[in-house]
Amino acid sequence: MQTIEAKGGAGVEAVGVQAGIPVRFEAADGYCLAGFLWQTGETRPDRSVVLIACATSVRCRYYSRFASYLFDHGFDVLTFDYRGIDQSRPQRMRGLDADWVDWGEKDVEAALAFLALRFPGRPVDVVAHSIGGLAIGLAPSSHRLRRIVTVGAQYAYWRDYAPAKRRRMLWKWHVVMPLLTALFGYFPAKRLGWMEDTPQGVVRNWSRMGAHFEDTVCRSGKGGTGRDPQVLRQRLRQVTASILAISLTDDPHGTVPAVRRLLAYFDAAKRRHLHLAPSDIGHTEIGHFAFFHDRFRATLWPLALSFLRDGAVPDAFLHALIDHDSL
Repeated sequence: MQTIEAKGGAGVEAVGVQAGIPVRFEAADGYCLAGFLWQTGETRPDRSVVLIACATSVRCRYYSRFASYLFDHGFDVLTFDYRGIDQSRPQRMRGLDADWVDWGEKDVEAALAFLALRFPGRPVDVVAHSIGGLAIGLAPSSHRLRRIVTVGAQYAYWRDYAPAKRRRMLWKWHVVMPLLTALFGYFPAKRLGWMEDTPQGVVRNWSRMGAHFEDTVCRSGKGGTGRDPQVLRQRLRQVTASILAISLTDDPHGTVPAVRRLLAYFDAAKRRHLHLAPSDIGHTEIGHFAFFHDRFRATLWPLALSFLRDGAVPDAFLHALIDHDSL
């Protein structure tokens, strides 16, 4: 696997925070991926590196302030865009048939390989948002991870959507999205102001998702891939890292059933599930995306930081612990 680092550049534009350095690296199939790296000059073998795995079609720049926060608190950090998204977007989206499995077993795997070469012997942790929580488990090297924090992590099975929002979400993600994708050859989400433009394979996974993700992606996946559901299930079950899964009461995607459905695959891992209400930290809403907003620097971000540092959940949040394995 060839690894390429971009030299110079302005990095992530974020006023008042440390900018990440632009980097590029190749997946095993030769696809070039791009992202940003926060790296200190320290070479302590115990200094952890954190990989941030994005939500579906959310560009990695969205997480730059959170990445800078982790960097300021003693971690080196890598963010990157999956194939088809922002910095890793090809010149032509039509015809790019990447799906969620590609994002995990090729793109996340390439990011982990990049970190292994750049930081040999260093512990690697992950912060995964939404589909990132599935993608990280699909990477063949995921068994080497130390700790994982997920936020709203699930794989979009429609019956797990919040009941009050389910009808609208079904129309948006399971009717409008696949119809427009069939017309354009990809989902032109930016024109609608929804998210980044999205490869057709991801749309196919999302819009047809059933109760068991591995059956859906193998049944409705790309022709001739030869994917085996058992292989995908086993891939997730090789993860032995300690996992802190965070869900929010006002997140219509990452509901308790949705998060539990994904966590069930990680049965070799040590799992803790916190279900937080915005009122727990004196706010009225957080939702599926706002955890990574700078306004939660003093309230939510220390929760992730504490778990990444020593695998501990601060006492102030223990009341929200609803599921856990014996540790």
